[in-house]
Parts: sequence; C-alpha cells; structure tokens
Amino acid sequence: MAGFAPDDIDATPVPGARILVVAARFNADIVGKLKEGALAAIERLGANATVIEVPGALEIAAAAAIALDAAEKAGAPYDGLVALGCVIRGETYHFEIVANESSRALTDLSVSQRLPLGNGILTVENDEQAIARADPKQGDKGADAALAALALIRLKRSLT
Repeated sequence: MAGFAPDDIDATPVPGARILVVAARFNADIVGKLKEGALAAIERLGANATVIEVPGALEIAAAAAIALDAAEKAGAPYDGLVALGCVIRGETYHFEIVANESSRALTDLSVSQRLPLGNGILTVENDEQAIARADPKQGDKGADAALAALALIRLKRSLT
C-alpha cells in the first residue's frame, strides 16, 4: 500500500500546530485504529490534537465547521483538520451518498476556509479491507491523513 515513507520530507516536525481531529463513531473499531495512527503521527511531529467524535462520516464536516468557528471566536484557531471515518459498502446506494457527500463537504470546507485537511475517511468494500488500511501495523491510513494535513500546514506556513 502506498503511504508516506519514514524519511519523507513530509515527516518534518510542525511544532505547535493545532490539529482538530473529527472521528466518526460508526464502525468504531476501525475508526479507533485510524485515530491511533493519526494521533501518533501528530504527536511525533510536535503538533497538538483535539479530538471530537460524531455519529458518522456525514456529520464530520458539519462538526468540524462548528468547532473551527468556536476555536476562532475563542482566539485559538486550528491550523488543520484530520477527518477519520469508515464507510463500508452495503447492498444499497447509501454507500455512494455517504462516501461522496462526506468527501465533497470536507473538500468544500477545506478550500473555502484555506484549511489544511487530511481526509482519513476510508471507503471500502468489506471489513477486511478496512482493517488492512486502518491498522497502524498495516496500512496506517490514519497516520497518512495526519501527515497530509501537516504537510499542508507546513506549506501554508512557508507561504504566509
């Protein structure tokens, strides 16, 4: 599986960065593995995480927007967002709606707010694929999402 190499430039520390991690409770065992990987990567690179949980992937963008506004009003804005969830294909069209709309909403939020985003919402066919991607000892996609957000924070800092 593709991912960030340990010596990748995107693994350069980002000291003091404030990261909002929004995690879905649906498929909690899988999302727990994603969260484990994301939080380890954030800590390893010298950033700080605040974790909030929501019912499912569709609620992640709305919760993030609410938390971002509250943090801005409190004078402690977040530098980036990591979204964590797991959508497993079922027998209905619901999979496509959740997968597509959660991604669209996060992208809209990221672009409109110029907010570094690491999208760690898995969209998979079955539990086996989800575990292989989420487990920090295998795919570690939670860490990859955190590293993506931190890479964008690093870029933003270098340009402003």
